[in-house]
Amino acid sequence: MPPFRTPAVPSPTRPLHLAADIGGPPHYDARHYTALARLAERGTLDFVTLGDSFARPGPDALAVLARVAPATERIGLVPTVTTTHTEPFHVSSAVATLDWVSRGRAGWSPEVSTTEAEAALFGRRPAAPAADLWHEAREVADVAAKLWDSWEDGAEIRDELTGRFIDRDKLHHVDFEGRTFSVRGPAIVPRPPQGHPVTVIDATAPEPRAAAVRHADVALVRAEDPAAARELREELRDRARAHGRDPERLRVLVSYPVELHTTADAVGLAGLIGDWYEQGAAEGFLLRPADAERDLALVVDGTVPVLQHRGLLRRFYPGATLREHLGLARPVNQYAQAGSAS
Repeated sequence: MPPFRTPAVPSPTRPLHLAADIGGPPHYDARHYTALARLAERGTLDFVTLGDSFARPGPDALAVLARVAPATERIGLVPTVTTTHTEPFHVSSAVATLDWVSRGRAGWSPEVSTTEAEAALFGRRPAAPAADLWHEAREVADVAAKLWDSWEDGAEIRDELTGRFIDRDKLHHVDFEGRTFSVRGPAIVPRPPQGHPVTVIDATAPEPRAAAVRHADVALVRAEDPAAARELREELRDRARAHGRDPERLRVLVSYPVELHTTADAVGLAGLIGDWYEQGAAEGFLLRPADAERDLALVVDGTVPVLQHRGLLRRFYPGATLREHLGLARPVNQYAQAGSAS
């Protein structure tokens, strides 16, 4: 019989994490997304997400949030980034750029493209099974981290007198060989302010769950009740530990649909969130509004104050980066660490 293990529950002294999706029908005016992000920021939410895929028309989520970044100050910005039919080198550069323009508030949510119709948009290769595509996504996440680390901190010299721009000893080739791509590196963008932008993965299905336990900083789960959510959280933590990761560095959030019409429904949501959190279901919630403009306003003006009054949600941002919001340390550069060990 395996030894009894007491489930690790979120510390009640640590504020819960709250985030929201700002997607929905596509808008081509950036002011729509900027207004929603600033509204979420007023509610001290950790981050907002913006979905994307090749299957529907609409603006590119990563580009939209790069436009939103200068108009916000603290809110984290997490676009969906499809890793199928795209170049890993370009993906890592784009996400690193978002981290720079947001001054350390970027994340990314890897996703795959499974249909023949989407594959035909590119004409480079046919559609593949989800298991193969998520294996590729894991490799993209791996090589992205290597590319972000390929510039050590302080690699830029910018010495006009000597004409030296970069300390070449602090640049590294990644020399990565995957199943479907290879990348030599180094990156063309210096190491992001956060070291690694935050990786957020919806771990609902088995294939992305395998990616989440290896690479996610934030794993999203969907559950009907707190007991089911707690079970999923423990599974993710156990599997992360089995892969040599510290499970305390994995944040598990419940991805929860909301449709609010009155402040009373918003107050009720606060009760549900607080109850689930105190039962150890998750470290927090990603709210998926039915109507982003209506529901997010009710969350900020109705749900958030109740959670703050209960001492569960912070009243201000204690730091400036998304990693600081989530209580996650800045990763050590794997190449600098290897160099110092030798």
